[in-house]
Amino acid sequence: MKISDVRAKTPDQLDDDLASLKKEQFNLRFQKATGQLEKTARVREVRRDIARIKTVAAEKAAKKA
Repeated sequence: MKISDVRAKTPDQLDDDLASLKKEQFNLRFQKATGQLEKTARVREVRRDIARIKTVAAEKAAKKA
């Protein structure tokens, strides 16, 4: 996910994306614990996407205030 894509979204869309990424992160942790994780790099991608979304959401909140 690119930062330009994230910045183009509304706060509601960001919340939805954040929730889905958190669920994916949870599932990836379970797959790793049980030895079923095939794409180990996906853990890193998801973690960074979550950080991107949180950063943009904080920027938008600060801009609004």
